[in-house]
Parts: sequence; C-alpha cells; structure tokens
Amino acid sequence: MISSLRGRVLSASGSMLVIEVGGVGFRVNATPALVLSSREGHELFVHTTLVVREDSLTVFGFATVDELEVFELLTGVTGVGPKSALGVLSAMSPQQVAEAVHRDDDAAFRKVSGIGPKTAKLITVSLAGKLVVASVAAAGAPIVGGGVSDSVLAALTGLGWSERVAGDALAETLEAASPVEAASVPTLLRLTLARLGPAQQAARAR
Repeated sequence: MISSLRGRVLSASGSMLVIEVGGVGFRVNATPALVLSSREGHELFVHTTLVVREDSLTVFGFATVDELEVFELLTGVTGVGPKSALGVLSAMSPQQVAEAVHRDDDAAFRKVSGIGPKTAKLITVSLAGKLVVASVAAAGAPIVGGGVSDSVLAALTGLGWSERVAGDALAETLEAASPVEAASVPTLLRLTLARLGPAQQAARAR
C-alpha cells in the first residue's frame, strides 16, 4: 500500500500529477484544485491510496488526510467508483460532504458528474453516522465551508500570487458568487482567476 508520496512534480495537468520519487515517476490522480496548486519542478507531499483492479494499479492523491478518508468512505458505497469519488471531492470539501450527509441532502451529490439519483441517496444513507460535522450551517443557509476557500487560496498561492492579493480577490469573488458557485472548488478557483486577470500578473512575484 502506498500511503503517501513526497517528491518533485514532473507534470501537473487536468486531474493528473506525475511525482518523481527516488527516480521513479508516479502518476497520481488528484482533484483539479490540487493539480492547479502544484508547480512543476517543486516538491510536493500528498496523502495517497492505491486502488487495485485486475488490469490496473491506480494511485489517488490528496492534500489532506480528511480528503483521503472521505474518498475511501465514498468508494465503499455501492455504485461509487474511484473516479466518481474523486469527482465528489473535486466539487465539495470534506466538511461539505459531511454536512450534506448529516442533512440527508442527496441533491448535493446529484450535482456531481457521474452520480445519479439512486447513488446520491445511497451515499447519504451509507455514510450516515460515519462523518463528523464540525459545525452545521443554519437551516437554509448556503454551505460554504472553510475547506473550499482554503483549497482555492492554496491553489492561488501555489500558482505564484501573494496570499494578500489572492485573499482579496477570493473575498471579492465570494461576495459576487452564488451559493452553488461558492460551494465548488473548481468553479470558485476559475472565477477568482478570472477576477485576478492579466493586470494582476505582476503581483505574483511579490
């Protein structure tokens, strides 16, 4: 079992990282936020799990232990494969997954590509009681966990923007974003990058 990797990033594109460890390049499936925050030539540490199939050995990597644990719980649900579980974590933070399960909100999972109504309901039923909710949002309030903002901020600073510039742009984006947009790491990252724009490129070196 490969539980973690630390090494130089050889490539980072789409949902795939290649990390060189001891002269060996490991292909690691990851969330878009983690890929975007990874810089080629720089060292990266990821928590990993090895998914074994008859015809393949696939490594999935995550920035946090929470993401890894939620991924493994999701893949234990009937009908949820590794790619679908990764899709859930690409759209939702571990805290958001826990809150959706706590509220029996299968609609949150139906928004993820590859997750149908029956599977979404199975996720909420199967994971009930298995996830800890740090703080449940007030009824009717949008779930915008700190995990989403933290992931986007980490991605932006990883791309070279200063924490101050990235934080200011992220705060402005959150004010203008809809609840659905604010709950998705890839969407929030895309909107914040658009807000930063070419005019902010000089700030990246600060």
